[in-house]
Amino acid sequence: MFDLAALGIGGGSLMMFGMLLVLLLTGMPLAFVTILVALIFALGWFGPMAVPIVTTRIYSFIMQYVFVSVPMFVLMASILDRSGIARDLFDAMRLVAGRVRGGVGVQTLLVAVVLAAMSGIIGGEIVLLGLLALPQMLRLGYDRKLAIGIVCAGGALGTMIPPSIVLIIFGLSANVSIGELFTASFVPGVMLAAFYAGYVLLIGYLQPHKAPVPTEVDTRPLAERLKLLRGLILPLLVVVFVLGSIYGGIASVTEASAIGVVGVILSTILRGEFTLRMMSDAALQTLRTCGMIVWIGVGATALIGVYNLMGGIDFIEQLLLGVSDTPIVVLLVMMAILVVLGMFLDWVGIALLTVPIFAPIVVELGYDPIWFGVLFSLNMQISFLSPPFGPAAFYLKSVAPPDISLGTIFMSLLPFIGLQVLALGLVIAFPQIALWYQ
Repeated sequence: MFDLAALGIGGGSLMMFGMLLVLLLTGMPLAFVTILVALIFALGWFGPMAVPIVTTRIYSFIMQYVFVSVPMFVLMASILDRSGIARDLFDAMRLVAGRVRGGVGVQTLLVAVVLAAMSGIIGGEIVLLGLLALPQMLRLGYDRKLAIGIVCAGGALGTMIPPSIVLIIFGLSANVSIGELFTASFVPGVMLAAFYAGYVLLIGYLQPHKAPVPTEVDTRPLAERLKLLRGLILPLLVVVFVLGSIYGGIASVTEASAIGVVGVILSTILRGEFTLRMMSDAALQTLRTCGMIVWIGVGATALIGVYNLMGGIDFIEQLLLGVSDTPIVVLLVMMAILVVLGMFLDWVGIALLTVPIFAPIVVELGYDPIWFGVLFSLNMQISFLSPPFGPAAFYLKSVAPPDISLGTIFMSLLPFIGLQVLALGLVIAFPQIALWYQ
């Protein structure tokens, strides 16, 4: 086999990146691309003796105890998708909306925050809101672009608000406390949701025709309307038990995820919705989702392991530190790299490929890796909405009316991307927004 080591670390890095790009353009899944490139470079750079070292690194990643929490939170989301909990939660939130201009949009965002705090899965939330909230806002006369933006941006809050799967994968990759990441991301996540709500209310005030007040009057008796509040009880109990057990130090993230699954299953039993068919479908969806995450994890871990053995981590570190003597400039370059990657790659791949490289550099620059984890999650928020491959747009397109095109969806998301960039800038400028608990 050709001796790849003769290329040197600079040439090898360029060849590795070029090979990744070419194979991804063929349509091959990211997991298989990374595994193939890792194998080629392990054999071509070191020979067959390097393969056991790489497999050991993969084994140590997969066997991390916290990794068990990922399928648990995915299973929670899968059960929620199939129950009526989200629908009842949305109905209960109508009491909050009242007759405020833009109130239904704010109600949708509140539901999105609660759903994010229950599961931390993005795709399911956007689909649920697309089925529940989008038709209602369009029926009430909301501006189409505003309604689309509310659903996609609100549904993507799951990347920031604990228990976020993005934060769990970041914590595993950067080897930092996931509990601390959850604590640090809570305030920025709520701040971003408040930005969305403030924008909706401002649009309603400045351009009333875009967020009209509901014309129909709820003629039901007060007692009957108050019964709707029952829809809030079970979701809020699940949130309190899951996040409360983590923040209170009662349970680890993994144990809290199991509590959440039990809580959601009990909720479906109490509501009379539990069936073996529902559990079977939820388990299969969980298996598919986690299988994708694990395979990408295996490939990315193998690739980063080989690249580390080549001396690539040190090479990238010197390259980035050579950009400027000012730490904030280096940090902004990392943010720019994440933004560009976010336009083309899945967040799991971005996390597993970049975090093991970036995290040590962040520490060397003197920054807190927990703070960087919050910045990373905010960046992934942007990637979920960014064209040309923003997943949020495709999730909504799958349930949106046929006359709503992908182009319309992406155009609708631009103001919300601006708000995400604003939130990212504020957390960079004022780290205590994330590190308030220290």
